[in-house]
Amino acid sequence: MPPQSPSLPSPRRPLARGLAATLFVAGALGALGACGLTTEPEPDATRVPAGTAAKAEANGGRAGRAAPTALPRQLPGIGPKTLAKVPERSRQVLLVTGEGRASSRSRAVLYERTEDGTWRAGTSWPAHNARRGWTDKHMMGDLRSPIGVFGLTDAGGLHANPGSRLPYERSDSFTAVGRGFEGEPLAGSFDYVVAINYNRVPGTSPLDWTRPMGASRGGGIWVHVDHGGPTQGCVSLAERDMRDLVRALDPERHPVIVMGDAKSLAR
Repeated sequence: MPPQSPSLPSPRRPLARGLAATLFVAGALGALGACGLTTEPEPDATRVPAGTAAKAEANGGRAGRAAPTALPRQLPGIGPKTLAKVPERSRQVLLVTGEGRASSRSRAVLYERTEDGTWRAGTSWPAHNARRGWTDKHMMGDLRSPIGVFGLTDAGGLHANPGSRLPYERSDSFTAVGRGFEGEPLAGSFDYVVAINYNRVPGTSPLDWTRPMGASRGGGIWVHVDHGGPTQGCVSLAERDMRDLVRALDPERHPVIVMGDAKSLAR
């Protein structure tokens, strides 16, 4: 994500003057994604213990492979209060689970809902979130990521469209400079981004400055390329994963992100 709203550029001015200056003071970015996000490994065949053959023959010759693990009918780790906020029409959920309320580390998994209503998990990716962890009421500059369920409708980046089905804006305004909280370079953090619909207008560029809840509630919360350290509020994943996530998100499946620390998401 870009730093808080004050750091996001106006659509009419370059990022280097507003956002880049703030990025230099305190980093905040990340990345996400992977090929085959919706596939789950086939269960491995299990060895047949001695004496099993006779039992299998008595049962009609069935033996040698473990039964497939049933897919969950609910998103793992998600409690009723959080689940109630996931739109019924959503068939893609990017679940980002923080290690702790004050932790800047998390895991991200893209879930696909199948025709029978179960959820199929993709690869689990390490991720970063905000430096001070998570909050139920995000405010500009608090260095915490907002907890909640938010739509994923718009993408963009410094690089050309890698095959996004979401609307994608390629712009030099996604250039990131400076260093993050741990001294890591921020260059490349906005190569690919997906806007998280927190305090923004869906259907607009990730660079759009409009803040429906007001500037004090922050904004510019993105999923972006990881730079190796905490963000100011965004979620970040490795660049190769971010690129593949951008390709995987399908507007016809109404993707959302469910994000927060494990304890909060279990409510």
